[in-house]
Amino acid sequence: MGKGPETHHVVPNKDKGGWDVRHGGSDRSSGHFDTKQQAVDAGRDISRNQQTEFRIHNKDGKISQTDSHGNDPRRIKG
Repeated sequence: MGKGPETHHVVPNKDKGGWDVRHGGSDRSSGHFDTKQQAVDAGRDISRNQQTEFRIHNKDGKISQTDSHGNDPRRIKG
């Protein structure tokens, strides 16, 4: 089985409150933010720069939205 795509996630921080941006598989936060929107904005920039999948989680930890900033195999004009 192959390795999945590199990812960045916006996840709730249960210890400090607020929201964290994390690289997939990492326990360390790339950034901590007071609001989800601040974390989403920063995480989207990081994901675009590093060309990763971007996954936004709800407070319960479930993924609510996914954006692809990586090597999308589809070649769609427009």
